[in-house]
Amino acid sequence: MESKIPLSPVKNIPMSYASCSIGCKSSHTLPQKLEAISDAGFTGIELSFPDILDYGSRMYGHQIACDNFAELTTVAGEIRKLCKANNLQVMMLQPFSNFEGWKRGSKDQENAWFRANGWMEIMRVVGTDLLQVGSSDSPPEKLSGRREDIIQDLRDLADKLAQNKFRIAYENWCWSTHAPTWKDVWEIVKEVDRPNVGLCLDTFQTAGSEWGDPTTSSGLIESIPRDELEKRWKASMDELARSIPPEKIYLLQISDAYKPVTPIENKEINGLRPRGRWSHDFRPLPYDGGYLPIEDVTRAVLKTGFRGWFSMEVFDGGPEGKGKDYEMSDYAAKAQDSMQRLIQSSAPR
Repeated sequence: MESKIPLSPVKNIPMSYASCSIGCKSSHTLPQKLEAISDAGFTGIELSFPDILDYGSRMYGHQIACDNFAELTTVAGEIRKLCKANNLQVMMLQPFSNFEGWKRGSKDQENAWFRANGWMEIMRVVGTDLLQVGSSDSPPEKLSGRREDIIQDLRDLADKLAQNKFRIAYENWCWSTHAPTWKDVWEIVKEVDRPNVGLCLDTFQTAGSEWGDPTTSSGLIESIPRDELEKRWKASMDELARSIPPEKIYLLQISDAYKPVTPIENKEINGLRPRGRWSHDFRPLPYDGGYLPIEDVTRAVLKTGFRGWFSMEVFDGGPEGKGKDYEMSDYAAKAQDSMQRLIQSSAPR
């Protein structure tokens, strides 16, 4: 009988917090966010690009354009000092999106590379080696439609990042044009076949693509019977647990989802698909009003043997997605408690 290596204990899992995931007022500044995150016992952050823009605009006294990388790299240097003062590691820069699969030689492809080079410089200055790349949600008609182009683009980006010993954490967005599920991004990562390309898995994105649906009254995918949905979901989590090597998982992002009080309209609005709107405004902390089977996802990831970064990434607009008022220090402390509870409740027995 084949012996099985015991899984490492979960008590030493490092915990991070996405900077975009805290603060409910425009007056909440990045220094205030970092202080609350640090005081709650988190040791790392996902540094969100909008927070760089906001902090830089306050620092310079004028709005900074998202492509003004000369000013943004200066801002990044100041943010690095802030993080060090709060004993926080910049675990990852996020969210880099709509990079892969553009039509060859298009202006969109040229702009994607311009952005990539600018973000790499920010990574260097802020002191992180990890770039989150979200699976593209660009309109299909603007993309080449060729899988080999997606693979080649990610290989080229990986090779460029490798020059600085940087890595890609590729994430499935549940409204993505070409890779909405964990298995979609895992198949792509395998084809890309670069040592510095791995996965950013996410409890919301995983359950939100295969189990939940914000456009239905039940909040579930209703195109198949409930018992079949549950059967497929369990099989998917079993497959995740046995098929992904732990070293190819770079982090697990944590959040739940509210079932919208009124189902989200099943059409694209302002360029954003229903699950995208769900993602932006309806994602609470674990055990705080959500309904997705996030313990199933967490347990499957832990069963792979992964014991790396768990990172809180919530967008908590309340059950109606219209906003929620809270004190940041209290919310960060609550996030720490819910993260600990999720880890303990999901630990493989």
